[in-house]
Amino acid sequence: MSDQTAGFPNPSNAWNQAAAPSAHHYPLQVRDYGLGTAISLLVRSAPYAVAHFGILLGCSVAGIIWLIVMFGGAAWLGTHIAHVFGIVWFIGCLVGIGWLWGAVLRYMLHLLTCGHVAVLTDLITTGQVGNGSESMLAYGKRVVLARFGQVNALYGLNLMVRGIINSFHRTLDWIDQILPIPGLESLGSLVAMVLRAATRYLDKVILSYNLARGDGDPWIGARQGLVYYAQNAKPILMTSLWIVVQERVLTVIVWLVMLAPAAAITVALPPVMRESGGVVTLIVAVMLAYAFRAAFIKPLFLIKMIIRYHGLIENQPINQAWDERLASISDKFRTLGTSAAAGFRPV
Repeated sequence: MSDQTAGFPNPSNAWNQAAAPSAHHYPLQVRDYGLGTAISLLVRSAPYAVAHFGILLGCSVAGIIWLIVMFGGAAWLGTHIAHVFGIVWFIGCLVGIGWLWGAVLRYMLHLLTCGHVAVLTDLITTGQVGNGSESMLAYGKRVVLARFGQVNALYGLNLMVRGIINSFHRTLDWIDQILPIPGLESLGSLVAMVLRAATRYLDKVILSYNLARGDGDPWIGARQGLVYYAQNAKPILMTSLWIVVQERVLTVIVWLVMLAPAAAITVALPPVMRESGGVVTLIVAVMLAYAFRAAFIKPLFLIKMIIRYHGLIENQPINQAWDERLASISDKFRTLGTSAAAGFRPV
């Protein structure tokens, strides 16, 4: 990837005043980002995967009950009162479950994932987790809060990082070159899928870098981590391409496997739901597959991305030209520099 930055204006000096760009300094025990290594690390950090799956499985059960209430209530209201009341009930249930997912569950799962990233970072950089005196779940929470002070700061920083990455991706003019098969350069949807997959993982990858540094202001660490990503975007996105392919294949396989238990669950449901048995079975299978995918498949590929990132930046100096380029294309990146210089913490 070229480091040409001609034509980009020189940004504010806030970043330079906050901390001079420098290479990272931390050990690295794992460099192989193959699937076997990722599986091994997932097994070693199994309490997080199990906790994630347990939460999502519980949510799937609650979702099935919600489906019963949603379909059953809509059918009863539409039959005994008025059709419009059934429609209103159905829409209200959809809005309610959407709010619960967006406002509560996603936030909770995000924090759980960040704790998992803390544990994985220890395994990748030192080969062990803490001193063994506390559980992995407690250790991950303690490390993350010690670094960021409060969960709102962590959540706000991750959202900012994701926005900056999206801004950077929109400037890439070589992205179609990562497609390995000639003639596929025009498949914009595939390119967009790769970028979405990368962005979904990269805020956690930057968090891992931040935790591995372990010193100084986390906002400065986030800025350094973003510059390192920009310097190595092409090989990282190449890894993302194969992650997209493997993740989609595994997700379909899991969904097909889940059709059998979903059909058994459908048979046990009330008659009003069995009337739409095929649709209900598909929905239940999707819910069960989603729980398995989020708990085991996505962390597997997150591990691959984290290892790939740390391996690429090992002993690599920060290129100030990339810092200037990011500052020129992203207001959020400039804000990140100002925040670092001022020692700002969001609340």
